[in-house]
Amino acid sequence: MTTGVRAAVPADVPAVKAVTDMAYHHYIARIGVVPQPMEADHMANVAAGRVFVTGDPVTGLVVIEERADHLFLDSIAVHPDAHGTGVGRRLLEFVDARARALGLPEVRLYTNAMMWENQKIYPKFGYEVVERRTDGPYDRIHYRKRLG
Repeated sequence: MTTGVRAAVPADVPAVKAVTDMAYHHYIARIGVVPQPMEADHMANVAAGRVFVTGDPVTGLVVIEERADHLFLDSIAVHPDAHGTGVGRRLLEFVDARARALGLPEVRLYTNAMMWENQKIYPKFGYEVVERRTDGPYDRIHYRKRLG
């Protein structure tokens, strides 16, 4: 697995919440609702083994969920001070490696259509758009990455 990424432990929950909030807070005004990752039950996700972090102190994290036919990337968050330092790339590489280790053929994720920065990033890492769908107050673009 990618070095520098580890399973989160309960002591990481405050940092997981803080980094998530800092990474997503600026989207509230743009999309008109609180982004779903900010409302997640971080303790439950950590307890379920779904959260992986990098940095000391934590500078980035992913929340993933193993599904029958894919690995779902529920959230990725990088502390604003760490933007441009490769944290996001390391986390996405970790997600790919984790999916392969679990024998899953693809990674799936979605992003809010108003988070246009992400629509530039994910294709650079091999993700393709599958569909655009409204889920409640969220206008989402769904992506997948097939792993070779």
